[in-house]
Amino acid sequence: MTPDDDPVSRRLPVRAGIIMIVLCFLWGAQSVSIKFSNEGVPPLMAATFRSLVAAALLYGYARIKGRGVAFPRGQTRHAVIIGLLFGLEFLFLYWSLVYTPVSRSIIFMYTHPFWVAAGAHVFLKNDRLTTTKLFGLLLAFCGVTAVFQARSLSLPQLHHIGDVMALLAAMFWAATTLYVKHLVGKVELDHVQMLFAQLFYSIPLLAAGSVLFEMPADLVVTPVVVTALLYQAVVVAFISYLVWFWLIGRYSVSRLAAFTSMAPIFGVILGGLLLKEPLTLAVWIGVACVAGGVRIVNR
Repeated sequence: MTPDDDPVSRRLPVRAGIIMIVLCFLWGAQSVSIKFSNEGVPPLMAATFRSLVAAALLYGYARIKGRGVAFPRGQTRHAVIIGLLFGLEFLFLYWSLVYTPVSRSIIFMYTHPFWVAAGAHVFLKNDRLTTTKLFGLLLAFCGVTAVFQARSLSLPQLHHIGDVMALLAAMFWAATTLYVKHLVGKVELDHVQMLFAQLFYSIPLLAAGSVLFEMPADLVVTPVVVTALLYQAVVVAFISYLVWFWLIGRYSVSRLAAFTSMAPIFGVILGGLLLKEPLTLAVWIGVACVAGGVRIVNR
């Protein structure tokens, strides 16, 4: 019996709910930390560092636990594809924050369920759009439209470039999710193998992007920049993802996923508090619509 089949597991314990709130806070803060690391390290170089450090830590963790990280023989191509999709997601996410505020980028990023639901309707059997899902997608789309059309004198001149990059990041995140869903049941994998494939095989793509678009780079290594980089690699990419997979293995995925609507809210609030970003009415309408739409789609 899987956790989703167990009636008891459907009732999410208070402890699991608190952990999910903490994870959403960490994920919302990640975009703020990227803004800080961008002040001293080019974005694609920082993304490469994130994957490299997290992959090394995960490899060490797997060795201690006596577990393997490689995909089964003959299935490496799937690991490469997952890693490339994951790499493209974070290439566009890190780059988007060069051009647009956190409060906008994270709202566009968390349209991920929108693209998953739409893609699943086309590519996956038995996962069609329902009236409820369509309403959630429409609500999320209204939120994106509200943010995209928001005007403020304090917005960077090229913010729309960053907005589009964040949307592309959400699409590649959705593509990774759909590919993993397609793979589940065909290849026997555990969460350590899946996470390692994403981190390890994203490194060449991110490193190549850094070499092509960012070299030579002027690095400004300060305590704030180093702390931001370590936060992204150790706290988010290694610890939080391991905890997330641990929760998935024990509780209903749909109930856990409903909490993810909190991440953009935390991101917007932290962007305003720590980066003094303009939190206009359109931004709040956008985050409310996207968060509400995500929750409806996940339900």
